Amino acid sequence: QTLKALFQYKPQNIDELMINAGDFIYVDPTQQSDVSKGWVIGTSHRTGCRGFLPENYTERANESDTWVKHREYVFVTASRFFTQTEKEPSVKLNGEVHNSTMSKSITNVLSLQNATLRRGVLVMRHGETVDQVFGKSWLQQCLTADGKYYRPDLNFPSTLPKRKDSVKHFEYDPPLSCCGIFQSRLIGEALLDQEVTVSYAYSSPTLRCIQTAQYILQGLKLDQKVKIRVEPGLFEWTKWEASRVIPNFMTVTELANASYKIDTSYRGNFPLSSLVPSETYEEYVTPLLLFFAFSGISGVILIVGHGSSLASVTRPLIGLPARDSSDFAQVVRKIPSLGMCFCEEIKEENKWQMVNPPVKTLTHGANAAFNWKNGIVED
Repeated sequence: QTLKALFQYKPQNIDELMINAGDFIYVDPTQQSDVSKGWVIGTSHRTGCRGFLPENYTERANESDTWVKHREYVFVTASRFFTQTEKEPSVKLNGEVHNSTMSKSITNVLSLQNATLRRGVLVMRHGETVDQVFGKSWLQQCLTADGKYYRPDLNFPSTLPKRKDSVKHFEYDPPLSCCGIFQSRLIGEALLDQEVTVSYAYSSPTLRCIQTAQYILQGLKLDQKVKIRVEPGLFEWTKWEASRVIPNFMTVTELANASYKIDTSYRGNFPLSSLVPSETYEEYVTPLLLFFAFSGISGVILIVGHGSSLASVTRPLIGLPARDSSDFAQVVRKIPSLGMCFCEEIKEENKWQMVNPPVKTLTHGANAAFNWKNGIVED
């Protein structure tokens, strides 16, 4: 039986049960024979604790009031498969009329659902980077006099990946901060909770984007199954690069040697040589969909790029023209780390639409550096 507490009861003895108004208590009638009149022994649904409680503090409740929804499934509408024609035979089973075609269709509902899964494109900005937190001179803050890396703050990565050329090239190709790594893995875990399955992952050639894709796939538990395709065409609008030159990115081989799950067989549709300094806005917003033909690809495609990628990839996909360059810049400035857009295919209409992303926005506040001497010891 299920009882519902009407009032709060605070135990007077160690074997009594603490209850609050609205609590549900499970009571086994077969265990009440030795209980004093006016009392029952039960188990709290809220705390899991067991003990005696006054019966007049409770009332009978429906057992269904304590049911918990663990998961829900959406099945395809199958009514159109169950239309019986005059030529289709019916059989009588257990006194009920059944149609053979209907039985076969019911058996195939799950496979039909899988066959009609819509394709989606999840476009995401990279996670927080060290230069976002520590400024453009971050590299000078973490190098010793002989050029070796050390960790001056816990939000710096514990190590930098190895590369053949100078470590100074990280200045224009910075890594994620430790918070950025955490953010990315958290997004992946949230996608996993929503049962999102990524089929392919594309990334800008920057280290921050590749790391973001890597940790998202880790959170999704797909880092051993889905490899990252490095696509130079997803790089930032080069006009915004402070160096006015294209950064020296880590090579695919170097990334693979650094344990990033890279698809070394993939050849980008836009070679690195096609990236020119200070490209025009028109050159940048030329639809990137040329290499996202999606032929034979099902499920969700993850694209990790920059703030500008959210507009430059999604707007052509859903049939919208490019924004004016000044409006474009204003919109991009407002896109936070791991900001995302999600496009879903409407196969019946041969088009795509923008819908809510499968996970919510990640919001967090600033945390300034702290020195215990200031204000604590020193005036």
